[in-house]
Amino acid sequence: MNKIIILIISCISLTSCENYFFSADKSSSNPYDNFEYLWNELDKKYSYFELKNIDWDEMKTTYEARLYPNMSETELFNTLADLMNELRDDHSNLVSPFNVSVYNVPLTKPANYHARTIDEFYIPHAERTGSFKHAMLSGTNIAYIRYASFSDDISNTHLDYLLDKYRYTDGIILDLRDNGGGSMFNIPMLLERFIDSRTLVAYTLTRNGKGRNDFSDRATFYMNPYEGTRYTKPIMVLIDRGSYSATTFFALSTKAIPNLTLVGDTTGGGGGMPNGGQLPNGWTYRFSISQLLDLDGNNYAEDGVPPDILVSFDWTDLTKDEIIERAIQEID
Repeated sequence: MNKIIILIISCISLTSCENYFFSADKSSSNPYDNFEYLWNELDKKYSYFELKNIDWDEMKTTYEARLYPNMSETELFNTLADLMNELRDDHSNLVSPFNVSVYNVPLTKPANYHARTIDEFYIPHAERTGSFKHAMLSGTNIAYIRYASFSDDISNTHLDYLLDKYRYTDGIILDLRDNGGGSMFNIPMLLERFIDSRTLVAYTLTRNGKGRNDFSDRATFYMNPYEGTRYTKPIMVLIDRGSYSATTFFALSTKAIPNLTLVGDTTGGGGGMPNGGQLPNGWTYRFSISQLLDLDGNNYAEDGVPPDILVSFDWTDLTKDEIIERAIQEID
């Protein structure tokens, strides 16, 4: 498991798993050289051409026509960024000294998270332990734990404190709404606390051939139970369209763990693991090179993991969070 997670982390950064720097005789500021290099790298490694029905050859014709000798760096950047945005993938980025391209996956549904409602009406006296905000919910024997970003560090000391503090509760609400992802290392640190035995949670496929639908054999992702304090009572995991990338991976993994239930809305997606490299002119890039599958082999994580219980936030009444209320009902 550790080897798998380390491999993933190494491919998340904007640096390449291949040679990162070009030698002096191979570096080039020529727009045609840089376009050709980026298009070919994507052609060889991008993982979602077929799933997203992208005609990559047509994209080459369309965007290559925008090139001309001595075009400005800004014009070249915009052309390459527009090419990458055809992937419709939040894990695709182009980075130059003067700009960073980001494809923002459109939110197809209203937001389902309002921090002030929670702070004022559910956890007004919350504790903060490391990256977690938490409290008992008034009138219940249920704990609420907010984890805002998988980029925020998790320590076993903090998890020991939380799970020991709430060991006699009837259940926990783990709020991952509006959590845009972050470090893959933090996924097993959480999940291993919620299982009693080694558990297969997901598969991945990685591009490995010339064909745009050529992939490796399935790689397995197992979670091993933590040897110390664990919690295996009901856990309601709250998600919405703002739950992206690592949070999508976490959400999909819960499908294999019986005491975890997803409540809220479909996650924002981002199931592909990114890898990157450097163009001849020194700009860097990244894009998805793998696909994430559930235990039945279904490939939906790139578009989002659906909840087990669909609930929407009612923005006409900011004194109540319908998603938390439904999670309480499920535990009670």
